[in-house]
Amino acid sequence: MTLLSLNGLLVVDKPAGLTSHDVVARIRKLGGLRRVGHTGTLDPMATGVLVLCLGKATRLIPFIEEAGGSEAKEYEASIRFGFETTTDDAEGEPRTAVVDPASLTRESIDSALSGFRGDLLQIPPAFSAKKIDGERAYARARRGEDVNLKPVPVHVAAAELMDFENPTARIRFACSRGTYIRALARDLGRAVGTGAHLAGLRRTRSGAAMIEAAVALATLTEATLLDSVMAMEHALPLWPLVLVDAREVAELRQGRAIRNGWQELSGGTRVRICQATGSLVALARVEDGRLRPFLCVLA
Repeated sequence: MTLLSLNGLLVVDKPAGLTSHDVVARIRKLGGLRRVGHTGTLDPMATGVLVLCLGKATRLIPFIEEAGGSEAKEYEASIRFGFETTTDDAEGEPRTAVVDPASLTRESIDSALSGFRGDLLQIPPAFSAKKIDGERAYARARRGEDVNLKPVPVHVAAAELMDFENPTARIRFACSRGTYIRALARDLGRAVGTGAHLAGLRRTRSGAAMIEAAVALATLTEATLLDSVMAMEHALPLWPLVLVDAREVAELRQGRAIRNGWQELSGGTRVRICQATGSLVALARVEDGRLRPFLCVLA
């Protein structure tokens, strides 16, 4: 395989100071690739897991993004208590009076965190990509306009205090896609009565991609890029895997449904279909006892 024909997944450990788009642009340039996308934005100040899809794997992005359920993302957040900021993180200006958090304890933070687990209604940060009448909220916020965003449902599966050295706590969050850790920091500060903002953030998991598998962006070269890309069949590990022969591959490429050799798969189940060699052929859904493709990767 050459770089120009590279199709697959690349898990990058994004450094601070770069946008997710910056990372995509670097990989495009490094590999001379036209099609590169990512499965979940990280703010410039954040570091950690950024999953990139290269070549034909970009077709899988919507399905990778929805995978993972209530624990789709995992983070280690540094939260500083004492005041809120305009952006809810360290890049903004203080927007509340500074409160001395000297009386804050591990016990009081732990107690407050109990209210940040489970199903929540969260108001996104004013400086976010949420839209108001077709315009991004951050555009209005930058103009100094009032931004009133509606609460959105999120799920926080875990909120664990890892360390506390006043005025900063390090907290592990496992949460659903679309959860703003900046907003959790802001709301936690209000819960303990001191105000707070996000001082640092590291994503340690995104779907099935773990930080241990991530490659440092600075170490990537043309040679190491080729070695670091994972095959597309690893993109959706929780989906059942069905192996097919050459005749069935030809049927799938024509968009035709094939027999369901796995009788235990119930209607509506989505599966990965691979050749005997392991290469991903298509994504399909069980319908009327057959496997009907809705995305053919080889097409």
